[in-house]
Amino acid sequence: MVKTKPPAPADPLPSDVMDRLTQELRRGVIVLACLGQLDAPGYGYELQQRLADLGMEIEQGTLYPLLRRLREQGLLAEEWSVEGSRPRKYYRLTDAGRQARAALRAQWKEMSAALDRLLTPRRGE
Repeated sequence: MVKTKPPAPADPLPSDVMDRLTQELRRGVIVLACLGQLDAPGYGYELQQRLADLGMEIEQGTLYPLLRRLREQGLLAEEWSVEGSRPRKYYRLTDAGRQARAALRAQWKEMSAALDRLLTPRRGE
């Protein structure tokens, strides 16, 4: 009977590789995260803080171009408010934005369930 050695532990991924993989994963969910937080109008910094408080940190250099793109796609509307110390641009969901959010949420649930099945070890493995 030949004894085999257990496999050596895998070397950890270099941090830059893991950072890129994580960034790719997050890129796909940031749109849904933003749409999920704009039922009530909010300005960019406020949205950034709300997302961070709920565990989804996002840089301003990512958030503001995304908000602009969502507005151009008709998913968000914007309006300026001059109340307070300085003018602020507020964003809110349009009807199309609410429809997109509902469709994306359904897709997210389906993909999440599929990934759970794919990542759950099968018996005997």
